[in-house]
Formats: sequence, structure tokens, C-alpha cells
Amino acid sequence: MTLWFVFALMTVAAIFAVLWPLGRGARAQNQGSEVVVYKDQLAEIERDLAAGLIAVPEAEAARVEISRRLLAAAGSEPVSEPKVELKSSLKWRRAAAVLALVGLPLVAIGVYMPLGSPLLRDFPLAQRERGSGSGMAQSLENLVVQVEQHLEKNPTDGRGWNVLAPVLERLGRFDDAVRAYRNSLTYNGESAERRSDLGEAITAAASGVVTAEAKAEFERAHALNADDPKANYFLGLAAEQDGRKDDAATIWRALLAKAPADAPWRALVQSSLARVGGGTMPALSDETVAASKDMNEGDRNAMIRGMVERLATRLKQNGDDVEGWLRLVRAYLVMGDRDKAVGASTDARQAVANNAERLRQLNEGLKTLGLDG
Repeated sequence: MTLWFVFALMTVAAIFAVLWPLGRGARAQNQGSEVVVYKDQLAEIERDLAAGLIAVPEAEAARVEISRRLLAAAGSEPVSEPKVELKSSLKWRRAAAVLALVGLPLVAIGVYMPLGSPLLRDFPLAQRERGSGSGMAQSLENLVVQVEQHLEKNPTDGRGWNVLAPVLERLGRFDDAVRAYRNSLTYNGESAERRSDLGEAITAAASGVVTAEAKAEFERAHALNADDPKANYFLGLAAEQDGRKDDAATIWRALLAKAPADAPWRALVQSSLARVGGGTMPALSDETVAASKDMNEGDRNAMIRGMVERLATRLKQNGDDVEGWLRLVRAYLVMGDRDKAVGASTDARQAVANNAERLRQLNEGLKTLGLDG
């Protein structure tokens, strides 16, 4: 209703803007002509002279002055027929007024009705913001439907299955994603990445449990590429879920040892490693752990402390090793020396302060160790 009221005011303003100059022109033309005024003054002088109200010399002087003004006014006015011109001008003004009063609203309505939305209800801002997000999701779902229809007609299109599978997984359609990954393997061929993607989808469909079927896919991926990070991570997760925490830790330590410093999944593996960690031994290499098994408790602890001190010395000389700092902090925590762990975390932050990505990885790792302050 408010919208229509605004439109009405705008229409009235437009009509007024058209009629205002027409009304002013009409009033100007309806005003008396100067020639008529001067003729009336001459007639008035003759009446005053006949009545003896004015002397002859004064009447003659006034007659001469008014006659001069009359001639000047008559020379400045057009010679055409004023009545005909007045009627013609009045006719056009009336036509323009009718056009403004009737034509402008009709044109406005005629343009708005096909292009506007007169029946659309109010749409609050909150709903519009929600609608934009839901519109994007709806657009993605429509795209998925189109790809699925294409694949129904062309089921051997391996590239289509390869594109569709991760989108289905992102939408939470895990069973459909598993089918799409299987078809991708069938029509695109074997690869470690496709096997690990299939295993991940099977795990997601099982609410995060690495089932025997999923584990088999990760093992196939590992056989194709021993350094595949996704396969190694989920094999470690499978070991953890089976209660083999030491095996999980071994898998994840090896994965971190080969991982690039800027790997986006480092923080996830580090937090998982901290989750399965424990005992009296810090995260050392497998060779060191094997060598320490035959030692007594005192010798083993002395060896571990010596290695921890050497690690601390190395990090003071070259502090770019984020994983090394995390190992050092965890070692201090395992040995019960929290003050040294806090000091090492402070030194680590100072060492990588100029590298935003390494600082982020360090903070995430320290947070999993309980030193996020």
C-alpha cells in the first residue's frame, strides 16, 4: 500500500511540473494590453475636459504624453489577430493539460505492470540474507541434478563421475558419493587418490568409523602410493579405533616426517598424534624407541633427556622446524617439566613470528597440547 502511495505522489508531482508553466502562460495572456489602458486614459482626459475638471493646456499636455506612450506600446505588440491566437493557444494548453492528467498515469501503469511486481509482499532483510545462502545451495543442487541426468544418459562418462562424487560428499549424500567414486574408478582407472577418496566416502557414510571396507580401500591406495597422505591418515585412524594407539602414532609420525611445512592437513595429524600420545616417552624416532627397549628405566630416561636437550639446542640455532618445536614441548610435558614446556612454546612463537603460516601451525599444535595461552 505504501508503494502505491509513493507512486501516486510521484505522478502528481510530474503532472504539476507540466501544468505549472501552462497556467502561468495563460494568466500572462489574460492580463490587459497596454494599448487598451492608454486608450482608456485618453477617453478619461476628454471626459474631465468636458466636465471642466482640467484646463485645456494641461489636457493637451497629458494627451500628448499618453499618445506618445500609446504609439510606443502599439509598435511593440504583434499585428496579428489576438483573439484567434488566444483561442488557439488556449486550445493547445487544454490538450496538454488533458494529456498530463490522463496520459502520464496511463504510461506509468503501462510500464510498471509488465516490468514490476505489484503483488510482491514485503521481504525482510533477514530473510533476504538467508535466501541468498539458500539460493546458492539450491543452485548447486540444481547443477547436481543436471549432471546426474547427463550421467543417466551417458553412464560411461568418467569425467562426469569424477566431478560429481566430491560434490555429493560435500552435500552430505555419502551413499551416492560412494557410488559415484566407484563409477569414477571404473571409467577413469585405478589411482591412489581415487581409492583413498572412496575410502573416505565410505568412512563418512559410517559416521566416521573406518570400516573394514573403507580400510581395504586405504590399503589399496597405500599400495599404489605409499606417501598418499589421506590413505596414511585414515590407516592411522583405523589403528586408533582398533585400540592400537602405538601403531597409529607410528603411522602419523612417519606421515608428519615426510609432510611439507605448509601442508594444510598438518594440524589435523598433529592433533591426532597428541590424542593417542602418552606414557613416559616423548615422540622420538622408531629406531630410538627400539634401541631403548633393552635399557633400564634410569638409562632410558637419561638417554631421552639427552636427546631432548640436543633437540632444544638445534631448535635454538634453527627455529623454522615447527614439528620439532612441538616434539620438544610435548617431550617436556611428558617428562613433567611444564615450566620448560611453556618456555619452549614462547621461544617457538618468537622463532616463527615472521612466518604467518608456520605460526598458525604452531599455535594449533600447541593448542592440542594444552598450551594455547
